Amino acid sequence: MFMGEYTHSIDAKGRVILPADFRQELGVSFIITKGLDGSLFLFPQAAWDEFTAKLRTLSIADPNARAFVRFFIAGARTLECDKQGRFLVPANLRDYADIGLKQDVILTGADTRIEVWAKEKWARYAGEVDPNITEISTQLAGYGITI
Repeated sequence: MFMGEYTHSIDAKGRVILPADFRQELGVSFIITKGLDGSLFLFPQAAWDEFTAKLRTLSIADPNARAFVRFFIAGARTLECDKQGRFLVPANLRDYADIGLKQDVILTGADTRIEVWAKEKWARYAGEVDPNITEISTQLAGYGITI
């Protein structure tokens, strides 16, 4: 399970350090793709395989299903960390997530995946969601999730 929140900087070559806490569970090679809310998702290979198996159950006759599959698959790349624990964030994904070179990013654990956020975007997102978390938790109680 990935958990925690870390701040690191993208270097001039587009690389970011993967926190040591995440490296072992993520594995040698992993998948990066566009995420929701303007973030990027990092998946261990096994979690990616489970996710894409679910995507394959969607009907290609459904335009929303096609759009959903394309969103995640078209920009996906398999990556590995270098000896210093850094991985390269592809330029197209940096553009999607509004992550510039030499800029701070937030890496957050999200159970089966890691999310990568531009620091300012994460602050805005958290500022919108955190004040509403009680209401959100009440809505999720209908799914059997209670605190």
